[in-house]
Amino acid sequence: MSGWLRYLELQARAKTGLSSSVLVWAILAAIAGATTFGLLVLAAFIWLADRYSPLTAALVLAGFFLIITLIALVACRLAQGRNVQQARVALAARSNAPWLDPKYLMVGMQVVRAVGWRRIVPLVAVAMLAAGLAREWGGKPDDDAGDAEEEKAEGGADERDAA
Repeated sequence: MSGWLRYLELQARAKTGLSSSVLVWAILAAIAGATTFGLLVLAAFIWLADRYSPLTAALVLAGFFLIITLIALVACRLAQGRNVQQARVALAARSNAPWLDPKYLMVGMQVVRAVGWRRIVPLVAVAMLAAGLAREWGGKPDDDAGDAEEEKAEGGADERDAA
């Protein structure tokens, strides 16, 4: 089971690039960014209070942050709707693959435990070989043969058009 967890961890790391050092540096950057932002807001307040009155400076900054908050809420709502739609599409696509259902995976794990790993591996190998042979001999025409027939048909049509 630890092999699966390690595999999932490596998959997540490959897709996101996250590690403990990345998280530490990101937290440090967030703290420094928040401090910088706070000092800039303080400087803006002092400048506005010097130019106008302290009440006017506070109201201007409050209005500015209210507008930013409203824009962020609208963007958040749009992103949430997009995520819900993508999740629904992914769930609809996944419903076509019933073997990914957790119930079937648990049944498979119980079968493996009951039969044993040493007996399952040859059975899986034989099943994969049978599936490959069935696909090969399944009666589907070869893609290369189909392409050659299409080229002959197109070539014949071109010769007739030229005449």
